[in-house]
Amino acid sequence: MVYKMRVLILGADGYLGWPTCMYFSKRGHEVIGVDNYFRRMACIELNCEPLINNPNLVERAGIWEEVTGRKIHVHIGDVTDYQFLKSVFEEYKPDAVIHYAEQPSAPYSMIDRDKAAITITNNLISTLNVAYAVKEVNPSCHIIKIGTMGEYGTPNIDIPEGWIEIEYNGRKDKFLFSRQASSLYHTTKIQDTDLLWFYVRTWGIRVTDLMQGPVYGISTEEADIDGRLMPNFNYDEIFGTVLNRLVVQAVAGYPLTVYGRGGQTRGYINIRDTLACVYLAAENPPKEGELRIFNQITETFTVNELAKRVKKVGEKLGYDVKINHIENPRKEAEEHYYNPKYTGLIELGLNPHHLTEEILIGMFKIVEKYKENIHPHKIFRGIKW
Repeated sequence: MVYKMRVLILGADGYLGWPTCMYFSKRGHEVIGVDNYFRRMACIELNCEPLINNPNLVERAGIWEEVTGRKIHVHIGDVTDYQFLKSVFEEYKPDAVIHYAEQPSAPYSMIDRDKAAITITNNLISTLNVAYAVKEVNPSCHIIKIGTMGEYGTPNIDIPEGWIEIEYNGRKDKFLFSRQASSLYHTTKIQDTDLLWFYVRTWGIRVTDLMQGPVYGISTEEADIDGRLMPNFNYDEIFGTVLNRLVVQAVAGYPLTVYGRGGQTRGYINIRDTLACVYLAAENPPKEGELRIFNQITETFTVNELAKRVKKVGEKLGYDVKINHIENPRKEAEEHYYNPKYTGLIELGLNPHHLTEEILIGMFKIVEKYKENIHPHKIFRGIKW
């Protein structure tokens, strides 16, 4: 088979990693997936396993090849082990590396000192290792790092796509936009960006940093081929994203958990659009010596707006949905200005899936199939900071 591009996906067993593997594979690219099962083990340790009992990464790749005839190479190992990562780079010499291999949860990073240390070590060393593997093995490889809109915080001015021009004392320059994280996890993501920006300037590597908002959804074109290919779908406070949690709560008859007044505004994105964005970034790499930043969201909502939409759709489907405003366990502004720019990926060709009633109904229908797997005591853990 003649492949269009060789793509290394780190964190390939994750909520986004596995769907990304399938997305690239289906479009004729050679895909190499790497994971150390950190998230699976963390979910077992914290008693918050996903809604669906997914096959492991090796089994998933086997199912994918069985139903499509396309092979995904799988390597089980830890990206913080540099010799392991470098050996994978040397074997495949990828054209692009997609870096999902980070501890992805703000609440997890705030549980205690040990979880904080895991987050710092995993996230920063993995990013450092990716940069060094690219430099030492194939410097033309395009690094695509999944950042987070949480790096910006909630400033009282508009949020540009990564960069801002400043005039001071009659002189102008361009800087990374000021960032102010709301958790240790988000702080490590800021440090990732700084690390990569340093190595872009020093070594001339090429990097795309995708500042992604909370992702929602469970259905993808590739996963719909076979139920065994579904993404990991967490509904707990630690690893579940907010809209996914709310839909599961509605199906379970659990009052929707809205923190504080519910005015927290964020940028959101459908999982199908995440896949399309990463793909567009890979197909349109930046030039050498460039750190390109896109804000990877498609629309903004307050938590109240999301809860009201879930309640409306849930009641239409026959559920008795209640909204419960609880004491906010997080230190965050509950009412604030929020106006991010997110045009770069649309200019590359993204055709967004906006949050419609139809999409929410689709989420409800899938969750209903696995309703017996919902354990209400796993939903809210009350992690405070």
